[in-house]
Amino acid sequence: MKNNILTYIFFIFIIIIVAFAVYKMNDKEQEQAKEGTVVVEEEEKIQELKVGAVQFDTINPILSNNKYVQDISKLVYEPLLNLTTSYELEPCLATEWAKTNETTYVIKLRQNVKWSDGGEFTAEDVRFTIDRIKETETIYAYNMQYVIEVEAVDKQTLKIVLSQEVPFFEYNLTFPILSRDYCSGEDFTNSTKVRNAVGTGAYKIDTRTDTYVTLEKNSLWWNKNNKSSSIDTIKILLYSNTGELYNDYKLGKLDIVNSTNVNIENYIGTIGYNKAESSGREYDYIAINTENAVLSNKEVRQAIMYAIDKNSIISNVYNGKYTIANYPLSYGSWLYQGNYDNTFNQEKATQVLVDNGWQYKYGNWQKNINYYTRRLNFKLVVNSSNEQRTRVAELIKEQLENVGIKITLVKVPDNQYENYIENKNYDLIICGTYVAANPDLTRYFGDNNIANYNNEEAKQILNELKNITDKETLRNKFKKLEEIYLEDVPYVSLYNSYNMLAYSDSITGNIQANWFNNFYNINTWNKK
Repeated sequence: MKNNILTYIFFIFIIIIVAFAVYKMNDKEQEQAKEGTVVVEEEEKIQELKVGAVQFDTINPILSNNKYVQDISKLVYEPLLNLTTSYELEPCLATEWAKTNETTYVIKLRQNVKWSDGGEFTAEDVRFTIDRIKETETIYAYNMQYVIEVEAVDKQTLKIVLSQEVPFFEYNLTFPILSRDYCSGEDFTNSTKVRNAVGTGAYKIDTRTDTYVTLEKNSLWWNKNNKSSSIDTIKILLYSNTGELYNDYKLGKLDIVNSTNVNIENYIGTIGYNKAESSGREYDYIAINTENAVLSNKEVRQAIMYAIDKNSIISNVYNGKYTIANYPLSYGSWLYQGNYDNTFNQEKATQVLVDNGWQYKYGNWQKNINYYTRRLNFKLVVNSSNEQRTRVAELIKEQLENVGIKITLVKVPDNQYENYIENKNYDLIICGTYVAANPDLTRYFGDNNIANYNNEEAKQILNELKNITDKETLRNKFKKLEEIYLEDVPYVSLYNSYNMLAYSDSITGNIQANWFNNFYNINTWNKK
């Protein structure tokens, strides 16, 4: 009997404990409901951005010759100065820079910057990087070709001396910086350690395999004022050819893909993604020999400009993707002013000639100049190895002849083409170049330019630009150069190539891209 009573008491005690526990749990849930919060235990979602690289060599941008790597490496390695989306210089690892004389620059470095391994960033790292650039086959060799001395004045001050004055040399300070302490004592070009060196950027190298490389957020990144990206990791998938990369993007295995191919949509389709398009680095133009007896007349050059339909050329040759160029800086530079009347207009081309005393007789424009009858009959030189540029030349011939300007095409192999340029023995020649980060226009207005163009006011402005630091004054000077260019027409700008960043619908944020950087504003990107 006594045992039964004890058993009952034990069960009653257990029931009371369970009831109390249930009561407390319900009470806690009600309390959380009042506060509008519910505690849900779940694993934090990691946002991973997947990108691709073809024929990957090394993530180290000083050693890599791979365009895909150069794009991605900007997330790991930082320069002294950066370029904005409008190609304006902005501070990065350097906070101030000054030109103290024609060939000397002093640079103040950012304090409290750490490498991703915890080491301190100093002027010695910059000196070390410049020395390696000068002794290595690298795409950044051009940036440092005139540097003859680099002095680390103190930890945060650097002095650079050049062998000659270089207009806008500060734009050359956009090369990536490597850690001296991390790379010293290694075979710089072959060391696995150097090829995966630490950086100061928003991301650092985490994993390297034969099929992918992963980057993760750098917790030591100095830029605390910049909102941290919600993209936690970046996975770089490695491909042997572009076709494989395009196919994986189309299948949704990649989040973004960058291309300069005007036929990119043939490979990845046209739906299911967004795109950020911009002008590319390739710039084509016609150089006009201004020492030619007829072409020395600016009205004739103006007529040629008005007679060329750039939209038609871009549509027929470049799938409508290239962008019209009206000036060497019209690719998107902050120093380009624009808004000038130099568009295709056949009637205006004809009227300019008539107003300048030319008469259209017997199927030719004619004018008596210095007792000689001159006709608008010119030779247009083009390098025959460039199939697209040859098609452009054929269209230009057709367009100019539509207004009565006779053109003879001279299609020549590359060696002869270079001779034409060197000797300047042409009337018109189609040229191409890669636009530089800097806005220097010496090649178009300076001595010995390809058009034999001489304008003393333009030369004076070029000289003044070397020492101007005030932004508004700089813009005003560049605006005057534009006006001279578009009035005198020593060149006819044609087009810039195409740059496109395609990104999945799952990626949101302020997504911008240009030929310099595909990852502007990555701190605002999100992945659904």
